[in-house]
Amino acid sequence: MAENSVFVGNKPVMNYVLAVLTQFNGGASEVSIKARGRAISRAVDVAEIVRKRFLPDVDVKDIKISTEQVSSEQGTANVSAIEIVLYRK
Repeated sequence: MAENSVFVGNKPVMNYVLAVLTQFNGGASEVSIKARGRAISRAVDVAEIVRKRFLPDVDVKDIKISTEQVSSEQGTANVSAIEIVLYRK
């Protein structure tokens, strides 16, 4: 399952949409979109654009939310994370 993952960061939304579409067109039956922190809203946008505009036969299978501890120079901080699993019907 890890090979069918798209990690969302600071790039434009369409870059990630293209990555998800490439996974599905390559034969993947499900693709996981993962993001942390401020990128969470971008991950939701990616999932919705894929579903509404490009692949109407794709649906949300699962949404997992969690909190991850990230350590930096200032110490440790809690960062929210989301994983949206899309599957082709």
